[in-house]
Amino acid sequence: MTPSRLHFPPLALAMLSLILAVLAGLMRLGWAVPTIDARWMAAHGPLMVAGFLGTLITLERAVALGRRWMYAAAALSGLGGLLLLAGFPQIARLLAVLGSLGLVLIFVVILRRHLAAYTVTMALGALAWLAGNVLWLAGWSVPRLVPWWGAFLILTIAGERLELGRLVDLPPGARTAFGAAVALLGSGLLVSLAAFDGGVRIAGAGMVVLSIWLYRFDVARKTVRKPGLTRFIAVCMLGGYVWLAVGGLLGVVWGGVTGGAGYDAQLHAVFLGFVFSMIFGHAPVIFPAIMGRAVGYSPLFYIHLAFLHASLALRIAGDLLDAFLVRRWGGMLNAVALLIFLVNTVRAVLRSKNTLPFGKVSFSGDRPDA
Repeated sequence: MTPSRLHFPPLALAMLSLILAVLAGLMRLGWAVPTIDARWMAAHGPLMVAGFLGTLITLERAVALGRRWMYAAAALSGLGGLLLLAGFPQIARLLAVLGSLGLVLIFVVILRRHLAAYTVTMALGALAWLAGNVLWLAGWSVPRLVPWWGAFLILTIAGERLELGRLVDLPPGARTAFGAAVALLGSGLLVSLAAFDGGVRIAGAGMVVLSIWLYRFDVARKTVRKPGLTRFIAVCMLGGYVWLAVGGLLGVVWGGVTGGAGYDAQLHAVFLGFVFSMIFGHAPVIFPAIMGRAVGYSPLFYIHLAFLHASLALRIAGDLLDAFLVRRWGGMLNAVALLIFLVNTVRAVLRSKNTLPFGKVSFSGDRPDA
């Protein structure tokens, strides 16, 4: 299989994991999903993080660097999600460990080529994912290792946005402040190993500080004034930073909750509000990078973005008010937002007649308009 074809299996696994994770999440909220086994509800989080997000991020790195073994790392992560549903949890966890180890090795290659603050930040994110997966393999419960999975995504995105800092003149001390925020987040992870509640609160504080830094210094503050796709990406970034701050504040206030409304609010503010805002904004870049096919911008993109933020606000309001019915409907509308996103993205790909050189566009934002 040629490098330009190697992306299809892991991409298919990632998209299947996303669909199944959403259906499992709806079942967790009490919605009837006849085609989903009730035992799959516990796989909602691992499917979303390892099966979908981890696979997609690893795949993008593989496409950018063009090494065949890197595609295998992405496939292992995606396959692990499906084996979890098939009733082989230990094998699934082992494959998740191997997939995240593959991403760490990919960053070893990246760091040897280009050692910079942003590549180090993303490498730390990959290490956090690996650590979380090792804890999962060792038998730790998902709520206890969620901070590690969250740090994987937060540091990956933060590093990508820091890379774009070269397009703006950062003031003296800005990079030091960024490093301090990352260090605070990382210290929270380490503390959580021995004192989970305290560690979550410290990590939450790190998330708040990092969100403030990103909102203040991200190039999106300037590009939001430009038209078209450039503005849409910027709006996604800035909205995502607000949700990261919300998730961090909830972590500071509620600490290491492992279930109930507080747990739901913390997780979805970060994993849905922050992470999927980034995905929505970067989708017109991710898919060309992976598939070599342009995604034409459409103002319709604002529909799924608005739906995401409104439905998540409804869901978290339900959590804060301890109104399960409100949370339940917010979760259903979250799924609708993702469905609209997929429909709009597929529509944009099909309408586009432009093809791109395979692997020439990077998810990290090598674009002057990001």
